Amino acid sequence: MFAKARNPMESLIGPATRIDGHVLFRGGLRIDGKVVGSVCAEPGQDSYLVVSEHACIDGEVRCGHLIVNGEIRGAIHVAERVEIQPQARIVGDVYYKVLEMHGGAQVLGKLAWCDGAGAVDQGATNGVVENINCAKGL
Repeated sequence: MFAKARNPMESLIGPATRIDGHVLFRGGLRIDGKVVGSVCAEPGQDSYLVVSEHACIDGEVRCGHLIVNGEIRGAIHVAERVEIQPQARIVGDVYYKVLEMHGGAQVLGKLAWCDGAGAVDQGATNGVVENINCAKGL
């Protein structure tokens, strides 16, 4: 976990929950269930996303800080820091400013450093995300 969490985990998607659609959040979000759609933090806000070992996201992820120990199938854009824990399974490219990757983690895609400027705000790569204003703000 991060040494100092600036925001508490304000929202939870529980293990028995499946969301078919896009999630736009601010502050802290923990996912223990499944999301079929993108998970994006509101631009310009501090954001922390935790994807637990039993969680699955089938879509793009954009946030400020990310801890992943579950499965993500889609591109990941993290403005600050991403921690990829031992049980993590990622199928997609990971764009990050600071990366911590534990032994046992699996990434099928490229790891690409970016300066973090615009990692959450930059234009989305697919029209669905743009349509929900995930990358462009509310």
